Amino acid sequence: MAVFVALGAFLMTLAGGWTAQRVTDRRHLVLGLAGGLMLGVVGLDLLPEALEAAGHEVFGVPAALLLFVAGFLLAHLVERLLAARQAAHGAEETDGRTPEVGLTAAAAMVGHSAMDGVAIGAAFQVGGGMGVAVALAVVAHDFADGFNTYTLTRAYGNARRKALVMLFADAAAPIVGAASTLLFTIPEPLLGGYLGFFGGALLYLAAAEILPEAHHAHPARSTLLCTVAGAAFIWLVVGIAG
Repeated sequence: MAVFVALGAFLMTLAGGWTAQRVTDRRHLVLGLAGGLMLGVVGLDLLPEALEAAGHEVFGVPAALLLFVAGFLLAHLVERLLAARQAAHGAEETDGRTPEVGLTAAAAMVGHSAMDGVAIGAAFQVGGGMGVAVALAVVAHDFADGFNTYTLTRAYGNARRKALVMLFADAAAPIVGAASTLLFTIPEPLLGGYLGFFGGALLYLAAAEILPEAHHAHPARSTLLCTVAGAAFIWLVVGIAG
């Protein structure tokens, strides 16, 4: 049942990526929406789950929040190191952006989607009701995952072929993750720590890269509305699932 539900996540991820492709002529709107979706996923979905799963404190601070900050800082460090290496070798960046950063971010999205599949499988092991609730949340926000995976890869100057490869990998990841729960389970604290860490990295990309690019190129109300709509959509998904 968990693997069957993960097929729904597969289709929703592809739908999100397809949508991102079809509106490339409105790049600022795509980036604005992607930023809002990423912000919503981090603040309303990933971080609350991380705090619940890994809420024990380390020197007065929840472990999930420490890993959240670590993920944010690591994303910043990786981007700076990649940009410095490329500049040192005299390579040209695409519109000031390092393609490897986009691929790294997309790879992180694939890892997150695999963990979504694991979450579906683990929830069904607990009970059918919990499995359905978790599956609803995962399938709904996988549209945003597919949208963001394709957008992130392309936004950093990668070829369309690479973006499609990452999109299909992201779509297949929940199925692989759900199937893996037939063999083993991940301890809840470890899962919570991963969600916190990934949330920090995703927030950095949204706040420091995607949103500034969207609003710098086209500082229009429509771009801002897309950003707000993206965050509101995730709020709706989380509320329905809850």
